[in-house]
Order: sequence, then C-alpha cells, then structure tokens
Amino acid sequence: MIAMRILLVEDDEDVARFIRKGLAEQAYAVDAADDGEHALELAATTNYDAIVLDLMIPEPDGLAVCRSLRADGSSVPILMLTARGSVDDKIAGLDAGADDYLAKPFEFGELLARLRALLRRGAVAVSSQIVVGDLEIDSGSHRVKVEGVPLTLTTKEYGVLEYLARNAGRIVTREEIAEHVWSQEFDPFSNLIEVYINRLRRHIEKVSARKLIHTIRGSGYMLEPEATTCSTPSARA
Repeated sequence: MIAMRILLVEDDEDVARFIRKGLAEQAYAVDAADDGEHALELAATTNYDAIVLDLMIPEPDGLAVCRSLRADGSSVPILMLTARGSVDDKIAGLDAGADDYLAKPFEFGELLARLRALLRRGAVAVSSQIVVGDLEIDSGSHRVKVEGVPLTLTTKEYGVLEYLARNAGRIVTREEIAEHVWSQEFDPFSNLIEVYINRLRRHIEKVSARKLIHTIRGSGYMLEPEATTCSTPSARA
C-alpha cells in the first residue's frame, strides 16, 4: 500500500465511517464529502491520488460528478460505488469516466484490492519494494527494516516514512507531507509532523548509527543515506 490521499464521496454516514476508518488504518489520508457539490469543490482544490465515489449522492449525483471531473481534464482514478449492480448501471458509470465499479454490499478487502489496482494503473508504476541505503520498505505488508533489523511503527509513522522514501534524494516540504499523509482536518500550525519525524529518527537510531532523515532548514526534510549526502552542511540538521 502506498501512502496516498483519497477523496471519499458517500452520503450514508455508516458506510462512510466504515470506509474511512478502514482506509485510515491502511495509512491512506482520507477526505470526505457527502454530496456532489462538496466533492467537486474538494477535487478542484486538492490533488487526490484516487476518488471513491458513490453513485447515489445528493445532486449532482455520482455520474454528474464523474462527467464534470473528466470534462475539466482530471485523470484521477475513480472507483464508483453503488447499490445498483446491473450491467446497464455499470456501463453508465464507466461511460461517465469511472475507472472501476464496485456494487454494494461489498467486502472491504475487495475495495482495497480494486483501489490498489487503480493506483498501479497511474502514469507512473509504483513498486511495492523501496530500498534507500540500509532502509528497506515493503509497502504491501508495511514491513520496514533498517540494516536488516525490523522496525515496529504506528500507521502514521509508517505513512510519513514511506512518503519520504518514495521521494528519497529530494526535499519534501511540510505541506507535501501533510497533503499526502494527513486528511483535510490537519492543522498547518501544529507540530505533528516534527513529532513524527523525531519519532522515526529515534526508531532508526536504535538500530543504526547512520542518519537517514535530514532537516533542510527553511525548506523541509530529505531522506537520504548519510554517506551520500552532498548538500552544504550548514543547510542540514
């Protein structure tokens, strides 16, 4: 699983709560909307990695939202959910621009599998294995090792580390981390990101003397093996 940001559009509170909780437990950042208008507003202001879109939402409905996104040039993967499971309904959803279709009721495991498949179909293929120096991450199982030693991380710690690892060698800003690992409720003035960065450093320091996560003052963070760093020393912490 990849640390990514998902827009969930569902007006049934129980279903929305169930899906949101399950996705959050898999380290997805989830924003939610319960009608088409709010969904389009969020999609216009945030770069989502995928959208889980219920068909029968208050106006505009899921088909109209999907058509509007595609008309505006959005290529974000869309998984459409609906209680309507007929072939004609599926065709209508796919013709509106949806990438996949899942009929209710469904098993959450199937929703996850379909979502992973959609994310793999993106413009850039994403590997489940990430290796940066002595750091090894298996995004399918969430297993993390440093110098061959397993690390036990919380869901959010894992999400931050995976995002940094996916962007190894470049500066990642606080805003980028918040956008991909937290939902829209994240307080930009909080120090949560710093807290999680420090936790990750402590986890790594327990098994390795080599520094992996660097603070680039005034810019953000970079994950890079210490032996290969080449930036001006005064810029790093």
